[in-house]
Amino acid sequence: MEHPIEQFSQWWNTALEGSPLKQKSAVCVSTINEGGFPTGRFVDLKAADESGFTFCTFLDSNKGVDIRRNPKVALTIWWEHVGYQVRVTGVASQLAEEQAVAYWNTRSVDAQITTSCFEQSQPLTNEADLLDRFEQAREQWRGKPVPKPHYWGGYKVAPVAIEFLTFKENRLHFRELFEVAGNGWKKSLLQP
Repeated sequence: MEHPIEQFSQWWNTALEGSPLKQKSAVCVSTINEGGFPTGRFVDLKAADESGFTFCTFLDSNKGVDIRRNPKVALTIWWEHVGYQVRVTGVASQLAEEQAVAYWNTRSVDAQITTSCFEQSQPLTNEADLLDRFEQAREQWRGKPVPKPHYWGGYKVAPVAIEFLTFKENRLHFRELFEVAGNGWKKSLLQP
């Protein structure tokens, strides 16, 4: 296939079919922290199209702060059950508020409540506090819609390079690299 977004969509659909994975759309997003070190964590990939790869998160989380400082990020996906790896390098930009609200409305109520009552990555006194805060918030929002907090949203990663690796048992992995070139993509093959 000569178009990376089409190839990604095809691979993603293949990986989703009968997937044994609990988190079927998990991708590792890597950012550069204040000390200049790469940091990675898994997020749920919401969409992939011509404009980029979309995920949602706390905007004031470590990854959100990293992206504001340096929007160059990497996404890594490994679907072992089908033998595919995808690596994306690109530039992240924040989603428009209406897009963030639309994604918020697709989340489970428990996910919305968790997001509304915690500050991701901030220190926690003890596990009991975690459960107490969650139950208090659950009671507060019982039977009511949970509004999207201002600190929650999403990012779209506009790719500058996408690499596809097809795993081979004999270790002769097939690697295809697509790089942005003008208004299109330049494809090259890489050795295993």
